[in-house]
Amino acid sequence: MSPIKHKALLNVDLGEGFGNLKCGPDEELLPHIDIANVACGFHSGDPVIMMDTVRMCKEHNVKIGAHPGLPDLQGFGRREMKLQPEELTAITVYQVGALKAFLDREGLPMNHVKPHGTLYGMMCRDLDVATAVMKGIPKGMPVFGLAGTNMEKAAKEVGVEFWAEMYGDVKYNADGMLVIDRIKKYTALVYKLKRGSADPRARPWKLEDVEEHVMQQLTTESVTAVDGRNVHLPVKDYPISICCHSDSPGCVDIIKTTRAVCDKFNKEHGWS
Repeated sequence: MSPIKHKALLNVDLGEGFGNLKCGPDEELLPHIDIANVACGFHSGDPVIMMDTVRMCKEHNVKIGAHPGLPDLQGFGRREMKLQPEELTAITVYQVGALKAFLDREGLPMNHVKPHGTLYGMMCRDLDVATAVMKGIPKGMPVFGLAGTNMEKAAKEVGVEFWAEMYGDVKYNADGMLVIDRIKKYTALVYKLKRGSADPRARPWKLEDVEEHVMQQLTTESVTAVDGRNVHLPVKDYPISICCHSDSPGCVDIIKTTRAVCDKFNKEHGWS
């Protein structure tokens, strides 16, 4: 496999609260990231939160992309839903357009589109779903996705620029697909693990594991799956970005650790 030829950029999902409810410590995370994926109101986020998140990103010179999800506030967009292709296209147009309105008010460009949660997973597995969502992305707008899946294939067929994602705080299955958790709060699961009654995939992240996880992906284009197997990540010559989540337990330290790994990788390859 050829070495990665692009700077590693760090992206994080932000603006994922609703009303008076706050999901992640966005203000603490912004100084450490390059790119924000801003929730657009379907899985989380609301108009005021979107407006405030765009303004905060502007203050920190963080690039902004749309983070459209399934229409499932209660499930945080992490439950599978059956939608018709025209519905998938329409909800993408709707959410991307909503964020663009707030960006226009601030005189900012939209950087990309990154589907959220289970919609992302459905696109990886199902070409028809992936194609329907890609058709809702504005022409000339890149999409962030998982290389080697139907996301990449649909982007190529529809003519959408593709960026390959890797993950700092998400585990992979042996088929290269992501392990998508509905809830990333693991207190009860940790207790069960101690008693030997929980799925080992649910173990919370240790910072040394985050460091190893990210560095392995960047330097070898591979990842250790939950069953211990080594899985190739076919990122090819695509631009790359490492994703972390603002709702992961310990997210500030996870993101700082991922930032340090990216900075080390970029410095070693002459990318400032």
